[in-house]
Amino acid sequence: MYTTKLRTNFYDADPAGILFFANIFRLAHSAYEEMIKSWGIGEDVFFSPEFAMPIVHSEADYMQSILAHDELTVNITASQLKEHSFELSYFFYGDGELKAKVKTVHVFVEKKSMEKMEIPEPLRVKFGAI
Repeated sequence: MYTTKLRTNFYDADPAGILFFANIFRLAHSAYEEMIKSWGIGEDVFFSPEFAMPIVHSEADYMQSILAHDELTVNITASQLKEHSFELSYFFYGDGELKAKVKTVHVFVEKKSMEKMEIPEPLRVKFGAI
């Protein structure tokens, strides 16, 4: 499991001061980027000339309102690791309460052909460890 902390911004909220529903995905992706950066392999993985890791599915469940300026703890786990793809589950906590859950499914593709490819071993090891 990987854990990071995030703070919502005023611009993340709708006019009622509640997190705009789609912004949970932006927050999840920010946590994902922090996780990749923490691995010490650099953010170059997002700009690899050999492969890409597009998201092919995403979903979110909201348990409680997330407000502008909330301090959140995000726990990320690799809930599934397959030959060509991986699934990440994000759990957003605020004040000790589960506020939201997000799931993203990523597939590895060769950039040139956009065909599925096996997850490169160094990344398979990293995803398998969370």
